[in-house]
Amino acid sequence: MFDVLLSIVISFTITFLAIPVIITVAETKKLFDVPDERKVHITPITPLGGLAIFAGFVFGCLLTIHFGSSSEFQFFIAASLVIFFLGLKDDILVISPIKKFIGQVLAAFLIIYYGGIQIKSMHGFLGMNQMPEMFSLLLTYFAVLVIINSFNLIDGVDGLAGSLGLMATTIFGIYFLIIDMPSYSILAFSLAACLLAFLIFNFQPAKIFMGDTGSLLIGLVNAILVIKFINVANAPDVSYNIAAAPAIGFTILLMPLLDTLRVFGIRIFYRRSPFSPDRNHIHHLLLDKGFSHRAVTIILVLLNFAAITAVYFARTTLSCTTLIFCSFIFFFGLIALFYYMPSRTRLVVAKLTTKEQSKTNLKPSKLVPFSKDANTILEQKN
Repeated sequence: MFDVLLSIVISFTITFLAIPVIITVAETKKLFDVPDERKVHITPITPLGGLAIFAGFVFGCLLTIHFGSSSEFQFFIAASLVIFFLGLKDDILVISPIKKFIGQVLAAFLIIYYGGIQIKSMHGFLGMNQMPEMFSLLLTYFAVLVIINSFNLIDGVDGLAGSLGLMATTIFGIYFLIIDMPSYSILAFSLAACLLAFLIFNFQPAKIFMGDTGSLLIGLVNAILVIKFINVANAPDVSYNIAAAPAIGFTILLMPLLDTLRVFGIRIFYRRSPFSPDRNHIHHLLLDKGFSHRAVTIILVLLNFAAITAVYFARTTLSCTTLIFCSFIFFFGLIALFYYMPSRTRLVVAKLTTKEQSKTNLKPSKLVPFSKDANTILEQKN
């Protein structure tokens, strides 16, 4: 327990102290994420927050995990280094999707082949229990790559990816602490502490973004945690057995996972690359309805947590397959609800002075669509 607390303190402190330094250096060197037609921010902001998250996470793990008894963690750290350099290069120089994908496959190889992270049983999902080795490996690679990309793709609103990652790692960390697996608990809580420190600077209005360096790291760590959770939660000898572990693990990552699969499906349907950028994500849908960044983040995190709670309490009465099917219905029901939800756009009267009227040749007043975000944009421009 002491090691877990120490990892939290170390990770939080390093990240919290590093972020102001990174912001200062970025302003000096002009290292900014410049807004474009697809971005939702309107001022240049540095995307190098992942540097602080990575530093806090690695130091927290290296100083508290006992690698002698948990040798697989050296490969987890090695995979995080691959993800770090991959994300850092993409944040600064931008790399092609194929190079990014190759780097993710290398990180997945390290945690699967050397780290022993592999989905060996689905505990009754679709009637599957123990799976053939080849199918198990293919499923594991697919799961790891989708989870890594899911947090990368949902990082489009201030605080969203960080809040979802904080929720997921906290839940996993608590469970591994309960079943006396301190190394995995440290892995989870170290990242959770980093994200908590980062969110202080990232919640709207954001002073810094995590970039690909941070979002890819969140995905990698959660891929490790959820697969380990699925393997041990339903084991007969574990101290706190959880039925339908795949369903609960899936629901913990519900928002980023299903949003990524949905967006990938849309892009493939229109014969585009799955990695091509667009504005089809669930957070874009809510932003277009007039919700602020803060509201979008709170809504999606609370809905995800509500789904986790429902699946957890229903695990003893419903099968794993039924629970996952219900999660799909819940998510796509939300998509339909958000899609047909009336816009929160407001109409206000914009009065012009006589001088402004002479410049614009407009009538004394006019009705204009005005949302909360639009108000913020106009205030900053003025």
